[in-house]
Amino acid sequence: MTSAATNRIAVVGTGLAGLSAAERLRELGWRGEITMIGEEPHRPYNRTPLSKQLLTGDRQPPDLALVTHTELDASWRLGTRALGLDIDRRELLLPGGEQLPFDGLVIASGVEARHLPGTPLHSDRVWMLRTLADARNIDAALARARHVAVIGGGFIGCEIACTARTRALDVTIIDVRPTLLHRSLGPALGAVVGDLHRDHGVRLHLGVGVSGWSQDSSGVTVMLEDGETVRADAAVVGVGTMPRTDWLWHTGLDVTDGVLCAPTTHVVGADGYAIDGIVAAGDVARWPNLRFDDTPRRVEHWINAIEMGRHAADALLQGPQDAAPFTPVPRFWSHQHGVRIQSAGMPGLGTDMTILDGDPAKRRMVAGYTRPGPDGAPVLVGAVALDSPRTLSDYHDRIGHPLASIPRDHRAA
Repeated sequence: MTSAATNRIAVVGTGLAGLSAAERLRELGWRGEITMIGEEPHRPYNRTPLSKQLLTGDRQPPDLALVTHTELDASWRLGTRALGLDIDRRELLLPGGEQLPFDGLVIASGVEARHLPGTPLHSDRVWMLRTLADARNIDAALARARHVAVIGGGFIGCEIACTARTRALDVTIIDVRPTLLHRSLGPALGAVVGDLHRDHGVRLHLGVGVSGWSQDSSGVTVMLEDGETVRADAAVVGVGTMPRTDWLWHTGLDVTDGVLCAPTTHVVGADGYAIDGIVAAGDVARWPNLRFDDTPRRVEHWINAIEMGRHAADALLQGPQDAAPFTPVPRFWSHQHGVRIQSAGMPGLGTDMTILDGDPAKRRMVAGYTRPGPDGAPVLVGAVALDSPRTLSDYHDRIGHPLASIPRDHRAA
């Protein structure tokens, strides 16, 4: 960082990425002020159990609190929404006209649930899940329900469906894509997950969108584009997220699908150069992971939030010229109907899917996702495992490198 006017680093966002950045700053010896600014009234908590253990009763809200192993000695501004940023003056605009000066800034404002057009607003029967308050409302809705409709076949939707089945509810998943987890796993493995859900009593309406809604005193009806209707006591909409960048719209920054960053996680200014003293981390950040290519992308995973928050803290103190690029192997996991799904790398970049080990029919396998390298040889860009954690670890260090041999009889589109 180039200035020392306030001796303050501000962190906008009190989720996992922001907390990880703050903890790393203290580990690195930063002795100035750290101001944590978060819109929610709660101290940082783990969002991962919101769609699972919290709704099954296995975890309670106090169990979700995130802890640090280093004393933060931070100033907390909870229940405070950042309203704007003046890059030249190094000031944040906060409610009430407050202008908070800073030397360094970590943008970790995260994402919000994407609204499906036409979905009823302010309904006590239709919910979206992003916050602890959302989870509490959904828990209360499920307690009154016998049948729940889940709109969205991504990880959140699938995990909520699993949780609802654990609570002995009838469940229907609706998704416009032809298979569950289509973007994350592709059609072949997505079909395997779809069969898993069907085997556990989940009804699926796939490849069809929602055309309308109606509500009455006894429930909600979801009308589908193919003319079918789904009647339920409650509905949960999980159709993705949108980066929380509205407070940055007038800064000149590129906030197209997140805050554009250089490979180091420094925010890219309107002139196309990395800004000294301002970094971004977590779900809101879009950066080129040079392990794969130079295309900026966002990664919305728990482990990435931790690793990127810590790297952003390093980069903030080192400056754009000296900081290393952030080149992780993204990883995530999910438990669905007793099957552990794990991913490493970026399977969505693959043009081919290959069964590297095991048998999809037995739901114990590892699939590799490849794309042609400069010489045409397949490069491993991701791997997904079903109940095969040890085998998946064998491929972790090979991601981003050519795959020496592919069993062509196992190749799938």
